[in-house]
Amino acid sequence: MPIGIHDLSFATGHYVLEHAELARAYGVDIDKFHLGIGQEAMSVLAADEDIVTMAAAAAQPIVDRHGTGDIRTVLLATETAVDQAKSAGVYVHSLLGLPAATRVVELKQACYGATAALQFAAALVAREPSQRVLVIATDVARYDLESPGESTQGAAAVAMLVAADPAILRVESPSGLFTADIMDFWRPNYRSTALVDGRTSITAYLQAVEGAWKDYGEQGGRAIDEFSAFCYHQPFTKMAHKAHRHLAEFASLADTPNELHTAVLPTTLYNRVIGNSYTASLYLGLAALLDHRTDLDGRPLAMFSYGSGSVAEFFGATVVPGHREHLRTAGNRSAVNRRTPIDFAGYRALHEQTLPTDGRDHELPVEGSGPFRLLGLSGHKRIYQARAHRS
Repeated sequence: MPIGIHDLSFATGHYVLEHAELARAYGVDIDKFHLGIGQEAMSVLAADEDIVTMAAAAAQPIVDRHGTGDIRTVLLATETAVDQAKSAGVYVHSLLGLPAATRVVELKQACYGATAALQFAAALVAREPSQRVLVIATDVARYDLESPGESTQGAAAVAMLVAADPAILRVESPSGLFTADIMDFWRPNYRSTALVDGRTSITAYLQAVEGAWKDYGEQGGRAIDEFSAFCYHQPFTKMAHKAHRHLAEFASLADTPNELHTAVLPTTLYNRVIGNSYTASLYLGLAALLDHRTDLDGRPLAMFSYGSGSVAEFFGATVVPGHREHLRTAGNRSAVNRRTPIDFAGYRALHEQTLPTDGRDHELPVEGSGPFRLLGLSGHKRIYQARAHRS
């Protein structure tokens, strides 16, 4: 019985900061960003947006299309959680009006968490094929101002409905797995911004590519030349190209440099203008690939998921014939194109904004344009609401 992604939708922040604006502010050549890391712009959240509002906005179109009756589980993956105890998915469950008879869990392992959620969801559906699982990856990549990671920032949420006989993508077995205890990227509880050792992180990523691919082969996976395209986690889009060249050499794939570039390029088109979205990044890449290539019916794709620290997984998936009828290409492009440009001063002010911690009532300004907003805080509780008119 095939199991996989039956529907897929994403949302991002209200604002967009062009890297040209960042380059002007810091007095650097724009090629440092456009060519050096492969980034053109980054999504920036409005004051009344967070991972919950993005997650609900990403999932709302799925609920509108399929209803709530068969959704028995919500698995939300994030590394920018809003609470140390309560799952952000519980807020989403309420905003979407999902049934009380639902399990809701939050998963964390850096940028890998959404792939864990996808695999756990597939196992739940295999046990009970009549149920569907809502998987949501939602994150805000945030680094210190003027740090090397600042230009890779971004924000997005991807929602996936996992079901039997999926309409878009069949997830295959086996998976290749890899874990190593490496401090390449981390965010202690007392920090609002992440710490990263850039050189170590790139080395750890490539080590994980090798390890996961090696295990995939040992588990009886496909030969590398069977895949029609390759999706990689993208902390910045140039990393996907670097990873693919590394895998090609390690696995003795005889493609030309142009073929290696073409196999990855379509997966980078959304991430290039949204920025890093941690758990959502790989699945934004998948959405971009499906939206921009029309020749994938029945073809196998390679998926590589990496989360710093580090955990990685390599698995295959087959595109379902007729999948294009179920894509949300127009909506996806609209989510990118309707963002409001922000200047460097406005971005910097939002970056430095912090929520009060005194437990008193605080109402946030009405700023974003998404269907849900963070209204404010009261008694250390976050209060969310649906907007009167959803955009």
